[in-house]
Amino acid sequence: MELPKSFYATRKLVDVVENKTTYELKDSAIHIFETHEKAELVQLKFGSPVLASMLEGKKIMHLKDMQSFDFLPGESLILPADELMSIDFPDSTKKSPTRCLALEIGEDRIQRVAQLMNEQMGKIEGDEWDLLDYNFHFTNDPGLHKIIQRIVYLYAEKHPSKDFFVSNMLQELIIRILQANTRKTYANNSKELSGHNRFAYIVEYIKQNLVQSLTVKELSDKVYMSQSNFYKKFKQEMGQSPVDFINQERIAKASELLSNDEMNLTDVFLSCGFKNRSYFNRMFKRIKGTSPSQYQQRFKD
Repeated sequence: MELPKSFYATRKLVDVVENKTTYELKDSAIHIFETHEKAELVQLKFGSPVLASMLEGKKIMHLKDMQSFDFLPGESLILPADELMSIDFPDSTKKSPTRCLALEIGEDRIQRVAQLMNEQMGKIEGDEWDLLDYNFHFTNDPGLHKIIQRIVYLYAEKHPSKDFFVSNMLQELIIRILQANTRKTYANNSKELSGHNRFAYIVEYIKQNLVQSLTVKELSDKVYMSQSNFYKKFKQEMGQSPVDFINQERIAKASELLSNDEMNLTDVFLSCGFKNRSYFNRMFKRIKGTSPSQYQQRFKD
């Protein structure tokens, strides 16, 4: 994700490791961090809950009670207030710096949005939308990517209504993150949750039948809902349509298969339930940002 030119115009490069440019509003702030040389175990924490989103380069994150992991462009991480991070920068140079944004959001704002969601878009089984599942590491979907881009632009813009614009975008951002968190919870725990949650049951059914033709009618029949109500409730709770979720799961399976550099691409897309190569290529590029053949090439190098 490219930053607006105004960020570069106003920043002062003081530190070569985690140089920070900050823009603050009433109950939120955005920081852009740049690192221009290799470094290890750089410590950082924030006084509010934060959305960290990678822009360029690579970090290795070390968080409490979690296994270390690579943090790459197109990925985000939700952290609680006062969470101490230790960060490695294995590839940073002056010519290829590592860049990351961190968006601090007041806890009160998150609570207000969760309350609004409970009042106006309750979950299918009556569970409540709650505070964010912190240390939630995820890949940005297209909707989240566009919102983050827009928020960065608004912070850098000199506009008298900037507070109002950002406030509206933050509400949408929080809703989409809560939906993404629910989607990941169902995907990771579908078998355990399927006995008492209809959407967890559907997620497990999808995962077990990816090679089959799956339709909204078939899925809605499985949980005794009308097609229209199933579609609406699924998208409301999961943040994406059933078809988008199915494609996401199919591409996730394809990614696993492509890690075997001997795997034939035709066998891969047929094993994941795609009927033709062009549609598979298009979906893979949309979700992964690269073609299947380029993705597989990474494992041959």
